[in-house]
Amino acid sequence: MTSARSHRLPLSGNRWVVFALAGLLLAACSPKIRPTEKAAAKHVEAKPVQPLVQPKPVVAKTSTIALILPFNLDELELGASASRDNLSKADLAVDYYQGFKFALDSLTAKGNNYKLLVFDSKESGTQSRLLAFNPKVRTSDLIVGPVFPEGITAFASNFTANKLIVSPLSPAPPAQFKSNKLVTVIPPLEYHAWAAARFITDRIKPKKVFILKSGYSDENKYITPFHKAIDSLGKKRVQVISTIISRGNFDALLPQMSTSEENIFIIPATDELFLVTTLRSLEKVAQNYPVTVFGHPNWSKFDYLKPELLQNLKTHITTSDNIDYKAQATVNFIRDYKRVYHTPPGDYAIKGFDEGYYFGNLLGANADSLAHLDKAMYKGLNNHFGFIKTAAYGWVNTRVTVLRYQNFELKKAE
Repeated sequence: MTSARSHRLPLSGNRWVVFALAGLLLAACSPKIRPTEKAAAKHVEAKPVQPLVQPKPVVAKTSTIALILPFNLDELELGASASRDNLSKADLAVDYYQGFKFALDSLTAKGNNYKLLVFDSKESGTQSRLLAFNPKVRTSDLIVGPVFPEGITAFASNFTANKLIVSPLSPAPPAQFKSNKLVTVIPPLEYHAWAAARFITDRIKPKKVFILKSGYSDENKYITPFHKAIDSLGKKRVQVISTIISRGNFDALLPQMSTSEENIFIIPATDELFLVTTLRSLEKVAQNYPVTVFGHPNWSKFDYLKPELLQNLKTHITTSDNIDYKAQATVNFIRDYKRVYHTPPGDYAIKGFDEGYYFGNLLGANADSLAHLDKAMYKGLNNHFGFIKTAAYGWVNTRVTVLRYQNFELKKAE
């Protein structure tokens, strides 16, 4: 899972693009129109008694997309004095914009027409609220953004037009935004918990699972849906043992563990000290007991969790990101992207491409397709889309992949 809350991102070499975008975005929007007209019908010489009426050329419908991203141009220092710190604030936006635009250009080449309006949310709830009342935004066929939860809340609570609002990068639970027009692209944490529970019940079929807690209440965001999922999918035949582990002490759990069957440990913690201490102790336990671990999706970002340790514990991690860099489609995309932007695509550029291609294709095919996202499955370069409609909180992508450490790297679990 990739959280959009990280505001300090490595630069992708797009500094020149930030400068170029500044002039466009300071005016609040940057339209891009790529009309493609089909050739007019071939002229047929008229008969003398009945002059031919020349047919009008057929032009594909132009779909308008409002793209709201945190460029923060008011705070951006342009010129030789520009620092990595303030340039990094715009880097996420630039990466995503380039990937999204690249997708629309690809669809335009196939005959679709788009008008892309780009707005700077300035990473501000106040600015996002103002954009909710902007006539150009309200009359667009689709709104993509804002990115961060504060901006989404401010925008969605003031946006009354009957248009979908795509949350492109935040995995925040859609319930907190209270909008039935929202499209949550990045699966929230609860769907990672369900994916782990489904994998455990379908593949491993244990009699019991152990949930190891550090004591922080934030872990309940994973534990509660996992417990519900394991009870539902396992038909309450799987015993769930939940306990707080202090200083890596497993003495109380050892009598309940099996020496012949896999002992499944769910560890939803993200605290560094707890994880290092607990996993090292669990590695010692694994010398005498079969151990399989399922961790929080953010573990893949933690450099202090060494692949060798995680592999020894047969660690599984869920993710909504899964790029196969050897796939021909990925190779072609990277090659073509570098040809256009003279820099390799960052993670957000790839996400922008997937989302731009998915929603742009739906708009180009039929505007009514946006009302039936559950009918439009998509396997992208980075993300897979499989949406469900919730009663009050709009559409949510639930596609999550389970990975396992093999050969000291994460690979899709079989």
